[in-house]
Amino acid sequence: MTRTSINPGTVEWSGENPGIYLKEDPVGDYTALALFFRVVLSPYGRGNAAIVLGSPDAAKGWPEVPNFIMTDNQQMMRWIIDGWVRKMPTFAGKVGLDAMTWLDCDSVEKRPGNLKTRYSETLRGSGVTLEMIWRDMGAPIPVEVTAENSATKDHEMYSVFLEAGAAEIVVNGIPLSGQVADRQFFGRTMSTAFLAFSETWVTPKGGA
Repeated sequence: MTRTSINPGTVEWSGENPGIYLKEDPVGDYTALALFFRVVLSPYGRGNAAIVLGSPDAAKGWPEVPNFIMTDNQQMMRWIIDGWVRKMPTFAGKVGLDAMTWLDCDSVEKRPGNLKTRYSETLRGSGVTLEMIWRDMGAPIPVEVTAENSATKDHEMYSVFLEAGAAEIVVNGIPLSGQVADRQFFGRTMSTAFLAFSETWVTPKGGA
């Protein structure tokens, strides 16, 4: 297919979407999942959010287990969860996603560091402080995914990824269990902790 300078599709949302997926056993299931969102453009405005599933396979919410979402734009995030997160292979079918508790987010603090050794996002609200910390980043990787290969099968995705050698999900000062592992990402072995900048999801012209 011939590439053009201006994509004729429709931009659905754009922003930052880094994640941390942890395992206690490198060949076992994920024990903790977290995604951060800094959305700068969507049909429902701008907003920040973090999804944390500290017990992905438990149909329970906060504070019984660390399954929650913190956000300052619930309407936007309900749309993104239904249209994107539920379709991501890592989150698809996780009962913790349905059971998670919705919490208000009062503040977000970014500490980029030098983007090589340490990067973090800290969210506070509803009596919860969440820290997502990435360490030992690799070189930026340009990512371009066609609709048939994307998580939703309806949208193209463009982003810049930096994989992290180590990462933590910390809830009220307590780290969730697990370590960074490896996964296959479009034919490449990559870390399960990553930064994703300039992430943009596009409905192709004539698509969904």
